Amino acid sequence: MRVLLTGAAGQLGQALIAATPEGIELLPSSRRGGDGLLALDLADAKACRMAVNQYRPDWVLNAGAYTAVDQAEAEPELAHAVNGTAPRAFAEAIQECGGRLLQLSTDFVFNGQQGSPYRVDQSRDPLGVYGASKACGEEAVEELLVGNNQGVVLRTSWVMGPVGKNFALTMLRLHRDKEELGVVADQVGCPSSTLNLARACWRVISCSQEGMELPPVLHWCDGGAASWYDVSVAVGELAMELGLLNQAAKVNPISTTDYPTPATRPGYSLLDCQDSRAALKLEAQPWRAALKDVLRAIPTNS
Repeated sequence: MRVLLTGAAGQLGQALIAATPEGIELLPSSRRGGDGLLALDLADAKACRMAVNQYRPDWVLNAGAYTAVDQAEAEPELAHAVNGTAPRAFAEAIQECGGRLLQLSTDFVFNGQQGSPYRVDQSRDPLGVYGASKACGEEAVEELLVGNNQGVVLRTSWVMGPVGKNFALTMLRLHRDKEELGVVADQVGCPSSTLNLARACWRVISCSQEGMELPPVLHWCDGGAASWYDVSVAVGELAMELGLLNQAAKVNPISTTDYPTPATRPGYSLLDCQDSRAALKLEAQPWRAALKDVLRAIPTNS
């Protein structure tokens, strides 16, 4: 089976490559290409269509995205091109050539105002450009592919891995460099280890190959709930356990109003993953244990 992977140089892309099951002919791509990667710029819709036409993959695993939440407010056209137009281009090409699309999406498609976990069937109501662009990508998959069982949307949240750029690695660096930190404590969600998220992605694809019918929209994150403050404290504690830190910084809880950002973030964006986990037949790892595995997997030269 042939799988075209986008975003292969990113934190999730690298985890997906490492976890590729036997029997998969993986075609990894990134915007710049090189080092064994195909060059595929998701901002170029024509290139996305051509890639499907040229390689005829059984699946497009679209893990690439524009993820700079605050910068998206200043670059809405680029964010929408990568997160909205590219999935539509893939979907249109798949309609013509066959195959399926696994579209990675985000908790940011919700406004975070309901105070209880978001179900897969709830209406989208994004607060900013990033969430709106990812919502457009979801809509394209649902409009063009879901009716023919050719598309699956997998939403996740707070993605953190041992490589790349993410909150856990940023906090680890700040714990090393600072004596005291202020971290937002009134935004609640759940981390998603790239190690576990990669397994969930490959499980979606294997389920389809086994003839199992999956819901068109799935949710995946690690088990439990946390604030950014909780995660920051945990990074310090776990890094000390693992010998990555001699001393953790003191972490002080602050409010969202104390840390203004260009993009408005959802206050409560926890995803209800219960039905999705049952459909995939995968159990969730508690987020703190998953975070420890992420920190343990950090390359020794980092």
